Amino acid sequence: MSSILPEKYGVENQVDNFLKCHKIGRLLRQANFNKEKGFSCLFLFRFIFSLVFTGKNLYQTLQTERMEEHPAKDAIYRFLNSSRYNWRKFLAILSSTLINNSISDLTSADRVKVLIIDDSLYSRNRSKTVELLAKVFDHVENKFVHGFRMLTLGWSDGNTFLPLAFSLLSSEKEKNRLCGMKPVDKRTNGYKRRAESTRKATEIIFELLRQIRPYHLTAQYLLFDSRFAYPSVIIKVLEHNLQTICMLKAMPKVFYGYLGEQMNLKKLYNYIYKKPGRAKILASVVVELGRDKGGRPVKAKIVFVRDRNRSKKWLALLSTDISLSEQEIIRIYGKRWDIEVFFKMSKSFLKPGKEFQGRSYDAMVAHTTIVFCRYIMLAIEKRNNEDPRTLGNLFYHYCDELQDIKFSEALFLLLDILKESLEELLFLPDRKIREFIDHFVSRLPVFFKERLQLSICES
Repeated sequence: MSSILPEKYGVENQVDNFLKCHKIGRLLRQANFNKEKGFSCLFLFRFIFSLVFTGKNLYQTLQTERMEEHPAKDAIYRFLNSSRYNWRKFLAILSSTLINNSISDLTSADRVKVLIIDDSLYSRNRSKTVELLAKVFDHVENKFVHGFRMLTLGWSDGNTFLPLAFSLLSSEKEKNRLCGMKPVDKRTNGYKRRAESTRKATEIIFELLRQIRPYHLTAQYLLFDSRFAYPSVIIKVLEHNLQTICMLKAMPKVFYGYLGEQMNLKKLYNYIYKKPGRAKILASVVVELGRDKGGRPVKAKIVFVRDRNRSKKWLALLSTDISLSEQEIIRIYGKRWDIEVFFKMSKSFLKPGKEFQGRSYDAMVAHTTIVFCRYIMLAIEKRNNEDPRTLGNLFYHYCDELQDIKFSEALFLLLDILKESLEELLFLPDRKIREFIDHFVSRLPVFFKERLQLSICES
């Protein structure tokens, strides 16, 4: 993962190129970023964006750098703490523009594109007075810690993952909130973000999907893990013109319709026939999840696979696209791992919540968005370095040129070059050169002789 970080040398140029090529200043203005005086929003954005590549946090930078080289601390915190700026819109415009204008053109139309939703811990475990700070459960450590749940929606083609939107969730239970909400104008984006943070994650999923709908992203499936895999959620996803592929959890009170009966996942697994031996795919079955708003039954395919970590256990995947094969369901679900790489990369290298001492909810949203933008720059840089197709017109020009040169023509071209070399270096007469060429051709393999002879006949 660290290989996609740029070297320190030349980072300033790379940052400037990213901001210029993708018109970050214009995107900021579209998302309601403006200032009447002082440093521009673009200048402040660039300053914070570049911090992680200097190896210093905000405090160290302000202490060691000369005052004229950076904005004052108050200007930076006013920028981060503003409740007027629409950070979610800015992130959605940036990612969707890159997907629609840069990535999609270089990706086959047959390649499956997906949306991925998942949450991860946004830790503020040493904090006590952060706005809307809550006790949230850390699924890695299996304990409650202070922080937020960072619910993130992203897009992936299996090669590049880009975050589209996120929400820092506090807790819907007031008793789990350690700090309350500060008074904010209810007309601002900041108030809407705060109100959203205390709702259930399963509700916010559809709010994020609704907000990215105007950007017309190409995606066929929504992927998520068993944390959100409830029939009501899966059925509602279909209303957004998306199919679902997700992991299932064996919950005793969640039922699926099969052969006229309602069965939970364990009972369903025990009821159906399993493949004998050491098969990786144990069984698959089509079930009924419930009914949509129009009263129509919603069917889904459940695939049971062997858990490779526990040979006697199984895992279950669900797809609302019942036309997919079992292997294809497993393959597409594998793309969900891209968001786990994103979380690991962001937390390990890009320092969310560790570069400044912000306590307002707006500041945390602003800085997290900037962290996501850093990842976007690195993801695009990685794709440019590894995918030869991003050479663009030059690549296609050479492809066309190669296609226009026939194999036989290439052979004659090589013989002409050989003839010219004999004339220039050995000063041989034409008769000797023709004898040499004839002798050389006579010793070629039959395949080459046939191609040469065919070309002579065609001409």
